[in-house]
Amino acid sequence: MADVNQARAELKRLTSEAHREDASNWKRWGPYLAERQWGTVREDYSSHGEPWHHFTHDDAIWRTYRWGEDGILGLTDRQCRLCFAIALWNGKDPILKERLYGVGGPEGNHGEDVKEAYYYLDSTPTHSYMKGLYKYPQGAFPYSDLQKVNSQRRRDELEYELTDTNIFADNKYFDVFVEYCKEQDEDILIRITICNRGKMNAPLTFLPTFWFRNYWTQKNVFEKEMAKPQLSLNKDQSVTATHPSLGTYQIQVDVGPDGKMPEWLFTENETNTWKLEKRSSSKPSCKDAFHQYIVEGKKKALNPKPAGTKSAAHYTLEVPGESKVTINLRLSRSDIVPAKAFDESFAESFEQRIMEADAFYQFKVGAGLNEEERHVLRQANAGLLWSKQFYCYAVKDWLEEAPNRPLLAHHTEVRNKEWTHLYNRDVISMPDKWEYPWYAAWDSAFHMIPFANLDINYAKEQLVLFLREWYMHPNGQIPAYEWNLSDVNPPVHAWSCWRTYQMTGPPGQRDRVFLSKVFQKLLLNFTWWVNRKDPRGKHVFSGGFLGLDNIGIFDRSRQFPAGSHLEQADGTAWMAYYCSSMMSIAFELADGNIAYADIASKFFEHYVSIAEAMNSLDGTGLWDEEDGFYYDHLFTPTGTKPLKIRSMVGIIPLFTVDVISQRVIDQMPEFRKRIDWFLERRGDLTKFMTFMEANDNEGNQDALWLLAIPTRERLERILQYLLDEDEFLSDYGIRSLSKFHLDNPFTLEINQVPERVKYVPGESDSFMFGGNSNWRGPIWFPLNYLLIEALDRYHQFYGDSLRAECPTGSGNYMNMAEVANEIRRRLVRLFLENKEGSRPSYARNENLLNDPHWKDLVLFYEYFHGDTGRGLGANHQTGWTALVAPILEHIARVRSRNQ
Repeated sequence: MADVNQARAELKRLTSEAHREDASNWKRWGPYLAERQWGTVREDYSSHGEPWHHFTHDDAIWRTYRWGEDGILGLTDRQCRLCFAIALWNGKDPILKERLYGVGGPEGNHGEDVKEAYYYLDSTPTHSYMKGLYKYPQGAFPYSDLQKVNSQRRRDELEYELTDTNIFADNKYFDVFVEYCKEQDEDILIRITICNRGKMNAPLTFLPTFWFRNYWTQKNVFEKEMAKPQLSLNKDQSVTATHPSLGTYQIQVDVGPDGKMPEWLFTENETNTWKLEKRSSSKPSCKDAFHQYIVEGKKKALNPKPAGTKSAAHYTLEVPGESKVTINLRLSRSDIVPAKAFDESFAESFEQRIMEADAFYQFKVGAGLNEEERHVLRQANAGLLWSKQFYCYAVKDWLEEAPNRPLLAHHTEVRNKEWTHLYNRDVISMPDKWEYPWYAAWDSAFHMIPFANLDINYAKEQLVLFLREWYMHPNGQIPAYEWNLSDVNPPVHAWSCWRTYQMTGPPGQRDRVFLSKVFQKLLLNFTWWVNRKDPRGKHVFSGGFLGLDNIGIFDRSRQFPAGSHLEQADGTAWMAYYCSSMMSIAFELADGNIAYADIASKFFEHYVSIAEAMNSLDGTGLWDEEDGFYYDHLFTPTGTKPLKIRSMVGIIPLFTVDVISQRVIDQMPEFRKRIDWFLERRGDLTKFMTFMEANDNEGNQDALWLLAIPTRERLERILQYLLDEDEFLSDYGIRSLSKFHLDNPFTLEINQVPERVKYVPGESDSFMFGGNSNWRGPIWFPLNYLLIEALDRYHQFYGDSLRAECPTGSGNYMNMAEVANEIRRRLVRLFLENKEGSRPSYARNENLLNDPHWKDLVLFYEYFHGDTGRGLGANHQTGWTALVAPILEHIARVRSRNQ
């Protein structure tokens, strides 16, 4: 049974890793292998700029990648030099199963979508223990069926998933559990447990595969001077892996269930050029040699010598019905190879690491949660940790290598041509390692909140990384995502830095060096925003799509006719939010360095200017007095028109609320002077915003001051919409678009073509931004999380003096903390078992609903149906949906206080 001392074992590893104590390197190896490298911008060398067509899933069988590698539940070092993953063949599939399949962007009825059943079950922050599950059918994998049906389905139909086919009928599939355990930092034990869930015996060819990422044939900018690595067979049937920069390792495999050692297969991780030239015969010793040998029976496909850059242990298994077999492997640095790799200590090491993981989640992270809640939290954190990926992309080299210069899809512009300084070669938290195997700036900022509670040093490193000179543009812009690095994500990086800093320790012991480092670079990014996104210089911003894809009537990143532009309630509010985050950082840094007080004044005044512009009473503001809501405005030479869509765009202004203590103000006399000057001369501001309203006018040092875009009266009007179950409040959180628009769609004629926005609680009915996500009704975790934080700050100031009817019309009044907790409970409800034993977010085939091998598997989707809670979009986007972890931890703290 786990105890608190075992929880300290993982904390000690994290500390030693952070400070490089004892030369430890616990995070050198991890789940950093991508799950999809094909179909990415990095691998696109076409002129048409459509990666899905240039490098397909079928191409990946025989073509070598340029910038990374992929595999199923794999492991690699932090520079993706030596890789490991599983490969399988059931005797019926047309190809060897080496990577996850899914429909590409143009094929699916809602864009790209993985069509596999796999789950992240566990991981510690140092990856001292990891566990994943892949479900492999015993029948022929329905590749063509999945592609055909999805391409034929309409946008208003659900996606056709693997579980919708008949492939799992009668339990004719294998559960393949992949576990990793580190005996030492570079002594990695691998245990594969293959469970036959069917009643009949079933054959399986199993190939645990090791290979080197290819740099030697491609003149890689990072490794062009290095010698070629090699895997070679030893007399004792172990394999030596030698790499010029990684070093030397030994790979050992245990006997199979039949008591015999497996056959080792060798080839080269190099493109099958004969296939490229469309020659009829197959070239030997190339990337697809194992496929040729196993599936096509071509014995000469392998390297005749027991050496190469790709190798696999060949197990031919007969797995008994309703039983299991286990395969053990070990990867060890050459100087710590154990004399006996698979004696009783092998299983004991797994038991020890599992107990330490149990203790870590019981005492460090999941304290106070019940068993079901901790189960959800643990899988959320597992998904977050498994989604770390080696990401390599040097734009200058990529462009120079491309003979046709890759173009932005549907445009003549060269993709990312302004980002030739970008030099990415790091382990980065991905939104989803299959659907989004590339970073997105605002996704990453949200990821760091749950990460900070798991591994604070990794969270800080990631936040600093995006501000480094080889990431951030010289003009101050943070790179958005590889499809268009110049696109605009909401500016939440400063908020994430501030929140992460607050988790670095108790007051007085926090990492001020980190805070100071990020603040200097954030100043550059803030200046970029101000200079680029305020068309009229009136503090009303036009930020573009800002991550909210199709939430508006049209593409908000479009080029408008001369003299016209969009003034955005969310873009403007995001800038006020940026100001408030920077002001909080400046206040903190001013303690001990009064020079920061002037910068705090700068952000305070900028915040006020933005709030004034948003609320202006002369008709140019974004507040609509008739409706009691904030709207985008379309500005044209003939006037402005409010786009009366009740969406999250009009809720984001609530996020900007800030609470400042009298004690902080008194420590900065110059800042206090600026406030007094404003209070004396700008009394009109209080007519339309909450401007430095105090909850104690006696000058008490414990008094609080409130800064918020809406007045209290306007806040209360917005809350009526927000907490109305026929508007924003769903059983599972806050919708991105009001349900009001179900029967009252917003319509606008553009170029004599009527466009409309209607409440669509599920998948997108619009092709905007590829149509693979929808902000016209579903529930999105990141903005729900920011709203919850804002409500807590309102409560900090108002206490019980501000109460709202929740739900609207119920007669039940709550203070803002209670409202925040109600939204938390509704969000968590997505993942917990209900009375029927199902989880609202995970809508499976009914036959699988109560199946013990499926029911406890939790997926963390990109977003959720506004009415039913069904998970939608990317089904492994644990990154920002892992925000459920800090939400659960908050619920546990409230529960503890109330007991």
